[in-house]
Amino acid sequence: MHSQRVSLESLIRGSTHALVIGVGGGGDVVGALATARFLEFCGLRFTLGGLPWERFLYDPTPGPRRLVEIENARILHPQAWMVNGATHTYAGLRFTETEMAALYGWEVLHVDINDGVAGAVAGLEAAITALGVDLLVGIDVGGDSLAYGGEPGLRSPLADAVMLAAFHELEQRGQQAIWGVFGYGSDGELTTDEIEYALAQVSKAGGLLGTWGLTPQVVSELEDVIEKVPTEASAIPLQCARGAWGKGSIRHDQRSVKLTPLTTLTFYLSPTIVYQSVARPARAVASSTALDEANDALHRLGIKSELDLERERLMHKLE
Repeated sequence: MHSQRVSLESLIRGSTHALVIGVGGGGDVVGALATARFLEFCGLRFTLGGLPWERFLYDPTPGPRRLVEIENARILHPQAWMVNGATHTYAGLRFTETEMAALYGWEVLHVDINDGVAGAVAGLEAAITALGVDLLVGIDVGGDSLAYGGEPGLRSPLADAVMLAAFHELEQRGQQAIWGVFGYGSDGELTTDEIEYALAQVSKAGGLLGTWGLTPQVVSELEDVIEKVPTEASAIPLQCARGAWGKGSIRHDQRSVKLTPLTTLTFYLSPTIVYQSVARPARAVASSTALDEANDALHRLGIKSELDLERERLMHKLE
């Protein structure tokens, strides 16, 4: 007989209000909405969240934005604030979370990772207390958080690593938490084989809590959302739910993605077991108190990050 493992049902049944965060910045908050709707179906209230870090296409300044750069937000903590439909930077940038807030009339949380894992933990703790949250859920669109670090296609491991390490730390402090991977392989970085291997390792260690798939109702809602809130990776599972199959591409055809019905699934995992069993980048950044410190920790593993790529693009643009 196998011993009874922690299961998705018990975590959901014991909770009333979930904070569901798109952990990679950009359009991850859109993918997080699929899980928020699932939890709502299970009887929970939810608050959506994301990072103040937009893709270079929308924000040419490298890295995430800080609170001092932002107007029209409700401050919970220096590393956590509530975005509304009028929130923007002083330079005029509207975030994906701003658009989500405008679309629904909600407040959406921003978690600032500029102060590394320590800052993310402090911001998340403050938000959990202020919002009365009892279940913390992180959604990684694509699956980079499952990287060991040596995968040749890995391009944006930094935000995921910092947030996973923060979730692990909070789970150690007694916070109920779930880590979700939505639309695996849909960001064109890790291959589906690499992600499936990592998922198998997490499962072997007892870390697979359950899965849930997109329903026609949620597909329809997310399709309406992405008409107003552009996102590429979160759109791939929606295409697959409508029957897309084979090979696709994103990022101006620079990355290829495998189109499969399996991208419509969200895999729900134990943050601590993901952290311990596969995610070498997250373990490397765990003690960081600044984003550059976390980035340097990845460099020591021979890993290049999205922050490096953004800085290179900016230098290229200025030349």
